Amino acid sequence: MPVRSSKAEWQGNLKEGKGNVELGSGAFKGSYSFPSRFEDGTGTNPEELVAAAHAGCYSMALSAGLSKSGFNPTSVKTEAKVHLEKVGEGFEITTIELVTEADIPGIEEAVFLEHAEAAKKGCPISKALAGPKITLNAKLLQTAK
Repeated sequence: MPVRSSKAEWQGNLKEGKGNVELGSGAFKGSYSFPSRFEDGTGTNPEELVAAAHAGCYSMALSAGLSKSGFNPTSVKTEAKVHLEKVGEGFEITTIELVTEADIPGIEEAVFLEHAEAAKKGCPISKALAGPKITLNAKLLQTAK
């Protein structure tokens, strides 16, 4: 399996400094700053990038599990909400909410929810982020036929 990488550079002190991140594939380059991370400033931030990675990984894991069980998902859309909070003297990611909606012909809701939970536990990014509480809100868009 290939090793994936990204780069980040920070210049200056924490509050007035600025940084840039770049995905190893070149698919994304963006700036980040104290305001983009801890306030509502322009640019990206590490938590947003973690959220993107987790949403993508989870959607693929759910689709893979469903396919392995004989279901053919039409779509799986996931939003990951990463909560960065002040804890003591520092900051921590305390919770990650996964909100997913899936269109899967011929599946019962209980079976879908079992697969959704299994994907949350089995997704490689979920495993890597096992420290914070990871919640899941799964919504089936199409009922069984």
